[in-house]
Amino acid sequence: MADDERTAPLPERGDPSWVAPALTPEAVTRRVGKTPVFFGPPLARLTESGRHTMEISGILNRTAERYLALRQHHGLDLSEAERQCVAHVCGIGYLSPLEITELGLEVRLTNFECEGLDKAALADRLDAAPFVDLLMLVESLGF
Repeated sequence: MADDERTAPLPERGDPSWVAPALTPEAVTRRVGKTPVFFGPPLARLTESGRHTMEISGILNRTAERYLALRQHHGLDLSEAERQCVAHVCGIGYLSPLEITELGLEVRLTNFECEGLDKAALADRLDAAPFVDLLMLVESLGF
């Protein structure tokens, strides 16, 4: 059997599954069509200026693009022991912006201990860090 017979033909322009070729793998986007999304208070406030679906979609995509840039350029370089400590503190689940600003205090108060952890130094670093770095740290830990 010839090689071209074993591979399925790629979709062509006009086929609903066709995606325009991208210059880099990073430029490839996933097409999801319409997706139901619950608009809680933060999304409702963010998109309140949108008058129709395309404007709202633009607001959300622009915000997501900027968020991804923040993730790329901000955060704190922590040791594994420090990351474990912050993850333990964040383990309660969702952290409000106020709680994120209080990470240094929470580290000082926690009973968490592990080898190589200097809680006082970590707390001082967290206290001195800009909010965006703290936010991206919490996001990188999945909270």
